[in-house]
Amino acid sequence: MIRILVIDDHPLVTGGITTMLSGAADIHIAGSALTAREGLAMLAAAAYDIILLDISLPDMDGLSLCGEIRKSNNTVKIIGLTSANDSGIITQLLQRGGNGYLLKNMDRSELLEAIYTVWEGRIFLSKAANDTILEQFRTVAVATSFLPVLTRREAEILQLLNEGLTGPGIAKKLFLSPYTVETHRKNLMQKFNASNSQLLLKLARDYKLVV
Repeated sequence: MIRILVIDDHPLVTGGITTMLSGAADIHIAGSALTAREGLAMLAAAAYDIILLDISLPDMDGLSLCGEIRKSNNTVKIIGLTSANDSGIITQLLQRGGNGYLLKNMDRSELLEAIYTVWEGRIFLSKAANDTILEQFRTVAVATSFLPVLTRREAEILQLLNEGLTGPGIAKKLFLSPYTVETHRKNLMQKFNASNSQLLLKLARDYKLVV
């Protein structure tokens, strides 16, 4: 029996998934959580085989949660759920240890295919997501090896730089010291192999890591 944990803050989504899987004798929705905190608590209390993980949660984004789960659990399979067919999100999910990516407009057959695929130890991308990532990067392997892995704070500072904030402005907004912000900026430039902030932001926009 494949035990599924659904982490999604929309009960209608969880209900729809439960309905779609109701006829599968070897799949069981063993738990559901509305927040990242609830999901982590459930993972600490019981064993699950597959997590269906909403990328947009109220208390932590799903990408960060995926990475958090991987710190203590290397066996559970993680399938990201989202409405956004975005190559940047797809590759970041895979970099953080995700095993699959589904758009929320999936049908039952695609959901079942995703579950069985990751259960067998393979990567699953929805057809639409696969087309998107292949169009931009040609292969998932190239994408996941090229894009830098950002910490939550680095991603936050990168977004604020893209919005036009200066180092002191970011420090004030995030309640950090200017020295800390500058250290993160230099780390970002090193990860992107960028010689200045303008090139850093151009690369981040090209790879859809900022909006």
